[in-house]
Amino acid sequence: MIDGSQGMSPTLPAGPYTDGPGEDVPTASAGALEVRNRQLARAAVEPAQRILVHRYRLAGPSEAFELLKQTSQRFNIKLHTLADAVLRVAEPDAGAGQWFPRRARFAAPALPGLALQGAGSEGHAVVLRAALRRVLHVTETDMGNVQLAEHGMLRLEKHTGLNRHFTDFFAFVQDSTTACAQAAQQRQQITVKDVESADIFDDDSRHAILQAGSRSAHSLPLTSRGQVLGMISSHHERPLAGLSQTQLTALEETGTTVGRWLHWHRHTAVLDALEHLHTTARNHR
Repeated sequence: MIDGSQGMSPTLPAGPYTDGPGEDVPTASAGALEVRNRQLARAAVEPAQRILVHRYRLAGPSEAFELLKQTSQRFNIKLHTLADAVLRVAEPDAGAGQWFPRRARFAAPALPGLALQGAGSEGHAVVLRAALRRVLHVTETDMGNVQLAEHGMLRLEKHTGLNRHFTDFFAFVQDSTTACAQAAQQRQQITVKDVESADIFDDDSRHAILQAGSRSAHSLPLTSRGQVLGMISSHHERPLAGLSQTQLTALEETGTTVGRWLHWHRHTAVLDALEHLHTTARNHR
């Protein structure tokens, strides 16, 4: 575990929403954040549209977007996650009837400690929500968020107890100069004991955290096979002296467990959706 009270200067991220309460906080940069969020959201989808148009000789980006949207809805996978997979996964063989003809299938890994019934069939959102609850229980707070690693960024996916300005500001984290991004880069837990004095933040990001009522934070990577697939961060109303070894160990177990499940989801549910997309696109030529 790394103490992030001292560190490098921060990023300038931005972002949308998720399921959490909170109130709007007027700021001079609200309009700029909204524009930035739209641009980053498009940047995660438009390259996938271009690939699909070229690969399947579609009429244009609108047809590609509709294909992504319909597949996303059918398989209950976020459209941006599906678009990321189109970019990330090796393309099918030319003329192949199946994208993954030799793919082995595996059962979902268990999710001990998340208090889920039938975890093998639980949806992505349910697992992330349960993982966030678990982390907040261990760290003894009621503020926190989940980010997923997609399209070279950490993208805010779930949150609770954090207001609109916070979620707009931190929806997309691109650089390596925030606590969560450093934890992802180093694949280690990072604690920021006091946001107000930590060197890791610049004035804008520090303000975004403090105005949400957070004075300290802890970031936990969700890892599998040496790869960071996401991040869960807890936020605390008061400065932290640090987490106990018992807490850190429990968090590490959760990060590994959830990371393993996310790896399974990427290589099972998401690939099922890609296979369907491939078949649908070929049949509509």
